[in-house]
Amino acid sequence: GIRLAGRFRLQAVILAGGLGTRLWPLTREVPKPMVPVAGAPYLEHQLRLFKKQQISDILLLTGYLGNQIEEYFGDGSQLGLTIRYSREAEPVGTAGALRQAAEYLADSFLLIYGDSYLPMPYAVVFERLQASDARGLVVVYDNRLGDSSVKNNIAVDNDGYVTRYAKDVEGDSSLAYVEAGILGFRRNIVELIPAEGSVSLEKEIFPVLIARRELIAVATTLKFYDIGTPERLRTIENLLLHDHHSHTISN
Repeated sequence: GIRLAGRFRLQAVILAGGLGTRLWPLTREVPKPMVPVAGAPYLEHQLRLFKKQQISDILLLTGYLGNQIEEYFGDGSQLGLTIRYSREAEPVGTAGALRQAAEYLADSFLLIYGDSYLPMPYAVVFERLQASDARGLVVVYDNRLGDSSVKNNIAVDNDGYVTRYAKDVEGDSSLAYVEAGILGFRRNIVELIPAEGSVSLEKEIFPVLIARRELIAVATTLKFYDIGTPERLRTIENLLLHDHHSHTISN
């Protein structure tokens, strides 16, 4: 990484190319990250959260209606950020988008889903990845209390390594955690991505990392939010509108 004033300059890469089909018809004419929430495009809330944490190096992986994102945010200078873009001409999956952006990736970087919001200290994630020999890191929500509406999908061993990732499995007690939409990777993750076609990080790259014991987990008890469905969109709108919450961005 690039050291700035004695600390790593963190790069945040945001997956902002999804179609947002579950938010239709909102997403018919605007890309999902541009859906208005509490008076601003959703993506702006995410970017302001990075800015608040001194993370100013941003790479946006755009796709569907990506020109709207590029025109709105430009080079990021209005927000005090440096924003670069890698736009896919046709959908190539979450890992495919990374493969296409390889030349822009820092040695280690955060990867955030463009529809999720988790106001946690991101430097912790980065430092944990740097201190390990893993290629990848996933932030997981400790759902043993069972208060997330999302099904548990990750198993973690006592050493902090992810041992299983399984989506849409019912009632498996070994899966105590939920992936929370924040990932960290070393740039050499790209070596594991097939050179052609559409590739999913979760379906195709996670299993490879898990088999090699190269995916670690950082657990959080902070609730995470996303705009995946209209009701979740309303939930996060309420969160972002109420300024007295200490963890919202307008403080």
